Amino acid sequence: MPVVPPLQHLLSMKELSPAQIFQLIERAERLNQPGDNPSYHGRFAANLFLEPSTRTKVSFQIAQRKSGFELIDLEGRGSSLTKGESLYDTLKTLESLGVELAVVRQSQTGLLQHCASHLNLTLINAGDGCGEHPTQSLLDLYTIYQQFHSFKGLRICIAGDIKHSRVARSNAAALSRLGAEVYFVSKPEWQDSAIADHYISMDEAVTHCDVLMLLRIQHERHIHREDTAAYLEQYGLTKEREAKMDADSIILHPAPVNRGVEIDSDLVESRKSRIFRQMSNGVAVRMAVMDSLMKGEL
Repeated sequence: MPVVPPLQHLLSMKELSPAQIFQLIERAERLNQPGDNPSYHGRFAANLFLEPSTRTKVSFQIAQRKSGFELIDLEGRGSSLTKGESLYDTLKTLESLGVELAVVRQSQTGLLQHCASHLNLTLINAGDGCGEHPTQSLLDLYTIYQQFHSFKGLRICIAGDIKHSRVARSNAAALSRLGAEVYFVSKPEWQDSAIADHYISMDEAVTHCDVLMLLRIQHERHIHREDTAAYLEQYGLTKEREAKMDADSIILHPAPVNRGVEIDSDLVESRKSRIFRQMSNGVAVRMAVMDSLMKGEL
């Protein structure tokens, strides 16, 4: 059989086999324990965030510092992208200056795949428009695995703005391959047949699912701003719906959370919520991804 070369980049969850996903979960679990961190002292990593970010950007920064990288942080307005330079040329410049790993968030779906094919540095997709967000998916999977120790037969519902969600796109594909049953809740205009062709109501979801993954309304990707006044009662997680969930079920959200819109504010830090654990897990997962790619172990 031909030898499959290790992954150089992480751009999509479709690139990872179930075995590789479990490998990253196991490595993240080890890195979440006190002990030795990877050591990349004297080696350079760059973050280029061209869309707003709190959790992803800061957790990558912390993961890189804990791993010993010399860190370069760029924003679009502080780079030559404002002068018309292409993203590829910016990344090629960083590579030429000695950067070995770049984490990029930007708005154009599929652009990173084009850039990656011409780069020697390691590239990690931190969100590309309505495309994918693989490290968010991995930290979601890790959080689910911590709770249930398996994906086989788990009933997982993803609820919200499916059409514009890179989180939904990454998680739907990965969870199905891991053996979970994946369901969706969404307003008709936010449904996406490329992700799923069957949707259930939120009332069905809360009585049926082991994991309820809520998504925010992505106003920045809509042509017209949505009226959110009635969204919680129609499509969100109210306290009345949460009371119907199984005692062992959990609530996830990639955040930022719009309290009182997709979820009642009191439920964000409730017993079933794992929202802040997801955030905490992001550091170990991103350390695991960077270390695995840099060592050629994926």
